[in-house]
Amino acid sequence: MERQRTAITQSTNSATLADVLERILDKGLVIAGDIKIKLVDIELLTIQIRLMIASVEKARELGMDWWATNKDFNSKLNAPQNVEELEALKRRIEILESKKQK
Repeated sequence: MERQRTAITQSTNSATLADVLERILDKGLVIAGDIKIKLVDIELLTIQIRLMIASVEKARELGMDWWATNKDFNSKLNAPQNVEELEALKRRIEILESKKQK
């Protein structure tokens, strides 16, 4: 009888994959490692690996928001800053294309 209670208790206390993933994203997970290749005490190669898994909110909390300032990830940064400059460039292109056709 005691073995059945233990089995039932263990199965109800287990976490699902979704629970584990939620905890990791909420708290953050850091994996770090260094690989060094040496030959007769001369370091030939060093590889430093740093991996962080976290939610966007947690990353921002830690000061990591590179996607907000990177043009490849933020389309607002690719927008022209000066509408007048864009119009001037369009006019120059039209002039160059008209000269090319003549």
